[in-house]
Amino acid sequence: MTIGTVKQRILKAVEGLPETATLEDAIERLCFLAKVEEGLRQSDAGETVPHAEAVRQLRK
Repeated sequence: MTIGTVKQRILKAVEGLPETATLEDAIERLCFLAKVEEGLRQSDAGETVPHAEAVRQLRK
């Protein structure tokens, strides 16, 4: 589902940051993208929780 090598995706994400971005901004962006990719991988692998179960867990 992902396109390009890890290095290419990292470079694209960093290049998309504003000139005033801090190192923390870059780390935050990369962590966010890693979490999104992992979520997509889990979804593709069928490792999801049905909506009703998620609601039930949140209401505990």
